[in-house]
Amino acid sequence: MPSDLPVRALVGAGLILLAALALWSGGLLFWLVLVIVALLMMGEWANLAHASENSRRLGQFALSVPLAIMAPPWLAAGPGFFALGLIGGAAFFTAIATRRAVLGAGIVYVGLPILALLWLRQRDDGLLLAFWAMALVWACDIGAYFAGRSLGGAKLAPAISPNKTWAGLFGGVVATAFFAAILFRFGLPLHLTIATPLLAVTAQMGDLFESWLKRRAGVKDSGDLLPGHGGFLDRLDGLVPVAPIAALLVLLPEVVR
Repeated sequence: MPSDLPVRALVGAGLILLAALALWSGGLLFWLVLVIVALLMMGEWANLAHASENSRRLGQFALSVPLAIMAPPWLAAGPGFFALGLIGGAAFFTAIATRRAVLGAGIVYVGLPILALLWLRQRDDGLLLAFWAMALVWACDIGAYFAGRSLGGAKLAPAISPNKTWAGLFGGVVATAFFAAILFRFGLPLHLTIATPLLAVTAQMGDLFESWLKRRAGVKDSGDLLPGHGGFLDRLDGLVPVAPIAALLVLLPEVVR
């Protein structure tokens, strides 16, 4: 076991506790926590892109506009199509103003999962759905970590992330399948239960994408705010692609009716 495991476990438990508290509270607290995390993630994205300080701040400022609109409906418009349009507008503005398309892409990369999580939480069954979207990534990470450490074996993508194995991917999928089966007994719809193992694969792909970004940037971690974990991009890389897809899966039955 690596020597930083106790630190990783302690920080990870603290983050899960904070996320659970904000998720349970919903409303203003959930929005506020996600806004802070999003702005920190945008700063890390800009650092990975080797952007100037002014460009980083501009990107964070542009992102703050759709984030503000996503505030609870008694304060603003809330998470919806208007906020989605503002994410696109903020991305376009940032890319043009900084002449760095990658910073515009960062607005979308950070903004979409925040919108998705807030939209899921505001639904009638939002506590269950938002918890499902977030916790399936935690279950995947835990299953992948221990399966990869215990079984080892062939590398998943050695050129991008040398520590990831096929055994770890399998462990993550199995862990999320068990997790979804438990939530099914608490009311998780069947189509979401069935889709959960596939979302575990999506989470792993998100992890690999962020590893590729760090390799391109020539850094080990996206930041140093979280001891044992690196930055917020490092910790939430799996959730970034999972949250929007989870929201689409929830929306799909309503669209096809």
